[in-house]
Amino acid sequence: MRRVVSGWLVLGALAAAGGVSTAAVDPLTSARRLYNQGLFDRALDAAREAEANAARVASARLVIGRVHLERFRRNTDSADLEAARGALRGLDPRALDSRERVELVIGLAELLYFDDRFGASAEMLEPALDATSALGPDAHERALEWWASALDRQAQTVPVDERADSYGRIVDRMQRELARDAASVPANYWLVAAARGQGDLARAMEIVTAAWLRASLTKDAGIGLRADLDRLVVQGILPDRAARMPARDRRQALAGMLNEWEAFKQKWR
Repeated sequence: MRRVVSGWLVLGALAAAGGVSTAAVDPLTSARRLYNQGLFDRALDAAREAEANAARVASARLVIGRVHLERFRRNTDSADLEAARGALRGLDPRALDSRERVELVIGLAELLYFDDRFGASAEMLEPALDATSALGPDAHERALEWWASALDRQAQTVPVDERADSYGRIVDRMQRELARDAASVPANYWLVAAARGQGDLARAMEIVTAAWLRASLTKDAGIGLRADLDRLVVQGILPDRAARMPARDRRQALAGMLNEWEAFKQKWR
């Protein structure tokens, strides 16, 4: 089961300026604030204004590239993807501060992902995962989501017996993330999904049971995570388990497992 990957909607370096009016700040700060608010056309206008300042060219192009990437994610217009590529390729990374360099890595990883180069996208993003925490918890969670999704997509392109390494990497990373933050949505989801990807369906069910309870710790009290976990169990793990049984027993076995899962959910609503 493949989750829909969320957008970034975080530019961290100047994100704290959210309560300041555009008249009181420079165009680059305005562009970042507008981006974080999802006002992409206005963010693009402000970033282009900031680009006229020689000292801000690289930072402005970074924002321009990220705006076009987010627009592409929403509208799949190839013109936005090419505009993003041009902006990120055309900036001087030496002019960026440390947080902006993390944002650049994120942007480049997104470009690779949208080019269907999923393995390369994961390799680009993985060394920056820890650094994304400096951009805020939401940015870190999105980075984990994109990285795991990229590895999952890559794994789907190779034979089943060659997928263990990709899913093993996801398992290792998400276990560390859960040790740090038990409420991590991507860690709770992808630990289950990766166990399924490894073919360890029994462990996947044990993990999802624990994740269902941990979901109450998340920001929305588990509503979003539990919906994703339920879909993974009902449409993925349990049918996979049933498929391993003799053909004559599958339908009845699946019905029994679904009933057992429903009973568990009712007990832990």
